Amino acid sequence: MKVRKAVFPVAGLGTRFLPATKANPKEMLPVVDKPLIQYAAEEAVEAGIEELIFVTGRTKRSIEDHFDKAYELENELEKANKQRLLELVRNILPSNVSCTYIRQAEPLGLGHAVLCARPVVGDEPFAVLLADDLIDGQGTGCLKQMVELFEHYNSGVIAVQPVPAEDTDKYGIVATKAIEQGVSKITSIVEKPKPAVAPSNLAVVGRYILPGEIMQILATTQRGAGNEIQLTDGIATLLERQQVLAYQFKGTRYDCGSKLGYLQATVDLALKHPEVAADFAAWLKARDPV
Repeated sequence: MKVRKAVFPVAGLGTRFLPATKANPKEMLPVVDKPLIQYAAEEAVEAGIEELIFVTGRTKRSIEDHFDKAYELENELEKANKQRLLELVRNILPSNVSCTYIRQAEPLGLGHAVLCARPVVGDEPFAVLLADDLIDGQGTGCLKQMVELFEHYNSGVIAVQPVPAEDTDKYGIVATKAIEQGVSKITSIVEKPKPAVAPSNLAVVGRYILPGEIMQILATTQRGAGNEIQLTDGIATLLERQQVLAYQFKGTRYDCGSKLGYLQATVDLALKHPEVAADFAAWLKARDPV
């Protein structure tokens, strides 16, 4: 089956960016001129996703507004003959891509957020994208790379990358058996292990392609780390039934859930932006000529 649907868990409170996220979703924080959620949505569309499923909370209405039609804004831009800006606003998503919004009533964990999308996903394989992880695929988006791998192996795929050994307690960590360059079979997965007991330093990052069967598993998964329903625990059960691959993707990941990662993404993407790259690079050089 083709991967046609993608789930975006966006109900988190974004407490690490308070007070900026007191009234605005962290997923709407801009990197240069696009919010984080748009980068993730564009990555999904590039990979062939046709339905974007946003699992939201009560303070996330601006995400829905962002992907909706803005009649008043479009009318003002058209009257002012600002055609380039008008096209930008009208073409945030292609016309063949639809959006669905599902409310997560309680923040019960990533596994629960994914489970909330079950009525829309059904039994199909689907992608999960965490907008906090902005991934510059450097030519081909991370999710498109993963879809190609899924279609080749007919197996679930999880994006991973090495992290410092002392940071394993911040991530889901996998143990693997190599298949080919950058691709491994996951033999075990554990949520946020202490460095002394971590099975490796290969950390799960915010991109997944999972079979529909994971929904049935998550429905019976008990609360784990942080007293939440962990997607990692559901995947651990899935491993007992079928193969899931770990993929070390080509590209650069920015942890935009942290202030440092967000600032790094802003600088690097500004240096690639066609409108501001040259002037911004010159300013940086003049500011710090060493």
